[in-house]
Amino acid sequence: MAKKKKNKAFWSNIKFKYKISIINENTLEEVAGLHVSKLNGVSVLLVVLTILFMIAAAIIAFTPLRNYLPGYMNSDIRRQIVDNALKLDSIQGLADRQNLYIMSIQDIFSGNVKADSVASIDSLTAVREDSLIERTMREEEFRRQYEEAEKYNLTSIVSQPKAEGLIFYRPTRGMISSQFDADKRHYGTDIAATPNESVLSVLDGTVVFSSYTAETGYVIGVQHNQGYMSIYKHLGSLLKREGDKVKGGEAIALVGNTGSLSTGPHLHFELWDKGRAVNPENYIVF
Repeated sequence: MAKKKKNKAFWSNIKFKYKISIINENTLEEVAGLHVSKLNGVSVLLVVLTILFMIAAAIIAFTPLRNYLPGYMNSDIRRQIVDNALKLDSIQGLADRQNLYIMSIQDIFSGNVKADSVASIDSLTAVREDSLIERTMREEEFRRQYEEAEKYNLTSIVSQPKAEGLIFYRPTRGMISSQFDADKRHYGTDIAATPNESVLSVLDGTVVFSSYTAETGYVIGVQHNQGYMSIYKHLGSLLKREGDKVKGGEAIALVGNTGSLSTGPHLHFELWDKGRAVNPENYIVF
């Protein structure tokens, strides 16, 4: 009984209405009045918050602002960013070359360099560059020793990735906790990341494996048309199934800490080229 009385008193207090009056100061006549209660105030506040939330969600969903959310950036926009970065680098190189050319022209006018009617831009910039970067005896000795040691070394040629024209997306954001080491049979790169962080496909392809294993937890593998295959292990959950087509930069899973071999929230990422494990850091900037 006491509990029912307490609940009844609580609801009576919530529903109790107060009158807000506006009175004329000179005539003391009531101009307007408003009956409100605590329940009305809470209801109005919830309605206002709901409207604000819906407006914010609509702005994020239907405007370019969604591209700033992790895992939601459009693959075309990512490709444009990479293309713009490459163009900027080319423009910077052209600007440096033009500066060297202008400096060479100044040397010709000042008499430091003899004018040559058949000299090209490349020859003029080479003259200026050689005059600014003179080799010391120590540098000459180091260069000679290095060239002698690397004369018959073919590993640097073989190890170069053959991925011209391909744009590899970073699979997730985080710090590298363990690097690729084929000698220790660690055929991937471990990236320490925030739990539930989006895991992205590095290239366009088809999901060929999407399952759970006792050692590596949730695992997803994507076969790419260019002969590459990417594997993502220790995931928290999977967003794609076998047979799904995915785009480069599209979210396919979430970072987790599953499997008996997992040492914490991270992503174990492997990249294979025609059945051979390769170092992902040679292809992707983490």
